Amino acid sequence: MPRRIAVMDLGTNTFHLLIAEKDGAHFKTRCHLENSTRLGEDGMPDGYIKASAFERGVAALVNFKKAIDKFGVTDIKAIGTSALRSAKNGTDFIQQVKSETGIEIVSVDGETEAGYIYQGVRSTGILPSDISLILDIGGGSIEFIICDNQSIFWKRSYEIGAARLMKQFHHSDPISADEIADLERYLDEVLPDMYAATTEHNVTNLVGSSGAFETFAELIESQKGNDFDMATIKACRFDQNELMRQLADLICSTHPERAANKHIPHVRTDMIVVSSVVTRYLIQKLNIRSTAMSVYSLKEGVLAEMLR
Repeated sequence: MPRRIAVMDLGTNTFHLLIAEKDGAHFKTRCHLENSTRLGEDGMPDGYIKASAFERGVAALVNFKKAIDKFGVTDIKAIGTSALRSAKNGTDFIQQVKSETGIEIVSVDGETEAGYIYQGVRSTGILPSDISLILDIGGGSIEFIICDNQSIFWKRSYEIGAARLMKQFHHSDPISADEIADLERYLDEVLPDMYAATTEHNVTNLVGSSGAFETFAELIESQKGNDFDMATIKACRFDQNELMRQLADLICSTHPERAANKHIPHVRTDMIVVSSVVTRYLIQKLNIRSTAMSVYSLKEGVLAEMLR
């Protein structure tokens, strides 16, 4: 049997399991599971993972372990990101998972997370030879990576993910103009280092990493009557005008409208709004001329490192 590897991306909203085996210079996916654990539910009040979210997270990993055993996996890597590194009871969660499943979770810092994201995006071949900004909007954090298709020039992780921004700024339905303005002012307060770095490196390309960007692409393609199968598509480029119209539509939408749209995953029904505000604002602020999307992200970056 070929060597099989399991990678788990344990995010603030969703846990992912990817089981793959080496296939020449690439990898073949044998199993991909995701579970909407919402570990960062309600923005983790008082800095703690809520008891209900804690239980959902452990149960998800018990289920992942069954799949790992079924597929005869030989190597396992479980990566904990924003919620686990910032929660006061994150260590308790890691210990509980190890006790019940034997899985050892590694809680990585934001810089390491950004490095894995770069490797995942790079492996799609979507990065051009000139300089790009990779944007990964997670539930707990947002990662920015300035790079080309060979090297990283600057990277940073900020604990301003969509779940945190939604709790802080999105209280009206639809989101109000005042809330949008407050969110954009907050970005300006938090991101001056990133703005300076993009100016220094003359960034005009943006590559969105999985998550919300998959939803943007699927919505755009569905409106044109096209299929969008993320199991077969590694990356794609947006028509800039189509993307900006889609972002505007999502920002103006109501919760019932989004909930009724089969192309918006349940876990993103509300967080897609602040993700759209962030994306639109950064495209305008940074004068981005070209935007692309990568389905591959952290877990594929970890997998690429393990296969090497």
